[in-house]
Amino acid sequence: MTEPAIRLVHVFTAGPGGGNPAPIVLDAQAMSDEAMRDVARRYGHESAFVLPAPEGSGADLALRFWVPNHEMAMCGHATVGAVWLLDRLGLLTGDRLRIHTLSGIVEAVVTQAGTEDVAVEVSQPTGHVETLDAADIREEIASVLGTTIATFADAPIQNAWTSRVKTLIPIRSVEALDALTPDFSRVQAICDRIGSTGLYPYALHAEPGLVDARQFPQSSGYPEDAATGIAAAALAFGLLANGSIDPSIPLRVRQGRAMGHPSEIGVRFERAGAAITGCWIGGAVRASTAE
Repeated sequence: MTEPAIRLVHVFTAGPGGGNPAPIVLDAQAMSDEAMRDVARRYGHESAFVLPAPEGSGADLALRFWVPNHEMAMCGHATVGAVWLLDRLGLLTGDRLRIHTLSGIVEAVVTQAGTEDVAVEVSQPTGHVETLDAADIREEIASVLGTTIATFADAPIQNAWTSRVKTLIPIRSVEALDALTPDFSRVQAICDRIGSTGLYPYALHAEPGLVDARQFPQSSGYPEDAATGIAAAALAFGLLANGSIDPSIPLRVRQGRAMGHPSEIGVRFERAGAAITGCWIGGAVRASTAE
């Protein structure tokens, strides 16, 4: 059987070589699980596979996501990339979509569809935040990151999630964040211990709404991620719980600089009156030729 076409996009780009690569298959209906995982293994990145929506789901399409080691319920940057690519190829039927994923229905909003300035945002539900305050946990996380607790800022370590749990670790400065040298062989063990899918150290800037972060995933098959939309959404709710941000100012999460892949994820809160009911994540996308 001929393999469906694979198109490579770079999502949340913020400079030359930036963004998180995402192989996208637009017609994956005939692919087996192993064939999907093989694409992710071959490219070494989160990969998205577009399928018809399940009957009765009320969705416009379905997406499945694989990393080299396993399937994921949701991937923010691959969703943004898939919708952007569908628009560029003239395959969208509207500017607001309902997408079926293993984490549930997410929405995508497309502005300036069909133009070079097209922008895509993907919804995430209200976040949940839990504080990790045990001293031994703080010490172990610092050790895994190749630093000491003196590097931590005066804010709690938190497990936060909209789709997957990320561990938010406040760092005193961007310079200290960039200097982290994790022991990648220990990341999975500490994540298993604290019930997380990745360590997400971050450093706030003086500029309101600007933050730098790095993502060290639990067991995806690669040591660091250039841009992680789901983690940025979790971070937004963690910072909100701390009172560290003004929710009326969209958040700009810079990631990937330490890897030489500068990226930026935009996060804005969704409101119903005074209540925050979720958030939207988005950012720039560029196409690349798949090998």
